[in-house]
Amino acid sequence: MIWGVPVIPQDPAYHAMADQRTILGVPNFANAMSNLAFLVAGLAGLPATFRCHFTDAWERQPWFVLFAGTLLTAFGSTWYHLAPDDNRLVWDRIPMTLGFMGLLTATLAERVSLYPARRWFAPLLLLGIGSVFYWTCTGNLLLYFIVQFGSLLAVLVLLALRPARYPGTAWLVIALAAYTIAKVFEAEDQAIYNFGQIVSGHTLKHLLAAVGVGCLAVRAAKIAKE
Repeated sequence: MIWGVPVIPQDPAYHAMADQRTILGVPNFANAMSNLAFLVAGLAGLPATFRCHFTDAWERQPWFVLFAGTLLTAFGSTWYHLAPDDNRLVWDRIPMTLGFMGLLTATLAERVSLYPARRWFAPLLLLGIGSVFYWTCTGNLLLYFIVQFGSLLAVLVLLALRPARYPGTAWLVIALAAYTIAKVFEAEDQAIYNFGQIVSGHTLKHLLAAVGVGCLAVRAAKIAKE
């Protein structure tokens, strides 16, 4: 127990996902190949980031980390889904933390000020990566959950309390909604697959989460046109 919170272990059943079909010689084909959506979203976001008209050029850094993390997620998650286990899951989760912390820092810079964003950027990235290694060393997912859901909750709070300096806030709201629904699909992986055995909840989670990143890429493009 940490801070009065029980240890959150990795459920071994997490790796036994509903859709395990091998197609064209690729095991877990749908879950593996659906990561191409992250590749597309990341490739869409990076060029827009470099065209953005930010108040300060430094603001490109968290946006770059966000989309670079998405690209790395495409490869790390594909690697994991080809043979799911805890060791491979590390390389799925690390780039995801880059995306979470990149988004949090970008929102902090836009809606609070550059000073805390620049000061906390590197520590937040280290916290994200460290949360994955903390899980591997202790078997406790608590810190990783705090990084994932705490960062998104902080973004929501900033959206509610602080004004935007750049256009396209609606796209950020849609992105957060898409990720929320994606997590619901992930939790209902088997139930969704049982409905016709066409597509699983986990596959839909990949696609919808990538749509969320795509919405962020659209917002970056709007900032670029400002």
